[in-house]
Amino acid sequence: MPISITRRAAILGSMGAVLLPATYRASASEPQELRLAIILESRTDVGWTRTLLDSLERVKEAKPAGLDISWEYTDPLWNEDAENAMRFYAESGEYDVIWAHGRYSDQVKNLNSEFPDVMFVVTGSGNLPLGANQYWLYKRLHEPSYLLGMLAGRTTKSGVIGLVGTFAADDVNDQINAYLDGARSVRPDVQHRISFIGSWSDNALAAEHANVQIASGADVVFMLTDNFKPCQEHQIMCFANINDQSKLAPDAIASSAIISWDPDINWIVEEWLKHKSGGPFSGNAEPKWFSMAQGGADIAPYHEFDAKLPAEVKEELALTRKKIISGEFVVPLNTAEVK
Repeated sequence: MPISITRRAAILGSMGAVLLPATYRASASEPQELRLAIILESRTDVGWTRTLLDSLERVKEAKPAGLDISWEYTDPLWNEDAENAMRFYAESGEYDVIWAHGRYSDQVKNLNSEFPDVMFVVTGSGNLPLGANQYWLYKRLHEPSYLLGMLAGRTTKSGVIGLVGTFAADDVNDQINAYLDGARSVRPDVQHRISFIGSWSDNALAAEHANVQIASGADVVFMLTDNFKPCQEHQIMCFANINDQSKLAPDAIASSAIISWDPDINWIVEEWLKHKSGGPFSGNAEPKWFSMAQGGADIAPYHEFDAKLPAEVKEELALTRKKIISGEFVVPLNTAEVK
């Protein structure tokens, strides 16, 4: 459960001189534990956050390098509140890594030089290439989006496919272009309807856009937001994003483009261990992302659609997925905005 900053301050204050600094270890050469403070920008039921927490649980169980990994996370925080939380965690001396799960480089740049022994992590587009003790993680979903595009191209009856996006950011545009490339690879004459709602989470507006696309002929829609009612109401197939959301609309969601933070967390652990062994932090200025082959992304199972989809289409997707993972086929990374 998240613990409020106020409550944490009271707890730490009551401990007084008992607190040990974050650099203390029973054996400096062999760290026994890794402690993370996580700043969230969305609720725990939102895919971007839920997938991180699920990955943390898996990595914790695996105990990389024998580490006991623990974490604490906030309620959604932004701007000055987020910076105050980061400062609080850094000053407490209790945490090795401050994982700011979203667009938080503006806050990190005000703190990272003041706390050079704390590792800061930011995720997603819109961050700044600070380097030093800031590490920047990305998620690229163009590879599974290509596969979903193939599925859309093979199953559309109208020849029109849709996609409801959030913002025209490069890590959204890459998905859109790959989705269209996948569809055209199996149906060159396919037409598309694309729109952006200008929000990461306005599901009501997402539904309006989806309804417009469906009214103009789209009979398969890729929803980058979490509202699938239009697909259910019009009895058409749709795809979800970030995590497997089939349970929300099992009669409408055929599959999802999904992410996993397991390789990201393991990489952060490796980088942190390098620092603990005496090396300097060397945060990446260019965002780092992990491919399907590296376990960073995939498509979700078809669930209730498994029996509905033609066997030859599923076989085609399975073969293409295998080629992507092996490197035999490379999905083009195109971040240009689609008009």
